[in-house]
Amino acid sequence: MSSGMDRVAAAAEFVDRTLQNEGAWYRADDVEGRLGGLLASYGSSVGAVRGTIRDALRKYKDLDHDGVVQLASALWGLPRPGARAVYERRLAAVVLLQSKVSLLRHSDLTRIEGFLRTAGTPELTDPLLADVVAPFLARLSGRDRQRADVVVARWRTDPDARLLGAAGFLEQQSSPEAPPQGDTHERTL
Repeated sequence: MSSGMDRVAAAAEFVDRTLQNEGAWYRADDVEGRLGGLLASYGSSVGAVRGTIRDALRKYKDLDHDGVVQLASALWGLPRPGARAVYERRLAAVVLLQSKVSLLRHSDLTRIEGFLRTAGTPELTDPLLADVVAPFLARLSGRDRQRADVVVARWRTDPDARLLGAAGFLEQQSSPEAPPQGDTHERTL
């Protein structure tokens, strides 16, 4: 293994071990029940996931673009052969990409497409779209934006409902708001 791959593997192991240590059985049962058993859970809180990624980025400061996307892929994948994907690991991948969205390139959109296809829950797709894909696309310009737009246009015709929804969300984000109609009084809940 190359030195870069060793760093990514070490970072993935650090994140996985820390998330397991931060977990609680009652949260794991809640998450697995809420998600219908689609994903396994360590029972780590969202705060623990965010803190773990913050600590990992401090410990592994030299992660460049390739290291970040490889780490996100490692966290999104299975913790070991034959195991189920783990919700907190996938959430950690989303948090990692949120933290390093400025490093992403147009070519990373196909990797993110794979994440959207396999997320299995809006609890992962919603922040992935709102906090990673939308700001990432907003900063692209020129040929990079054109290439990314080709991918998103393909999503609009994909039979996968998750990608259709993602394309719709992104279209809504980029279109100007319609002028208010009817009652314009502010409402409070």
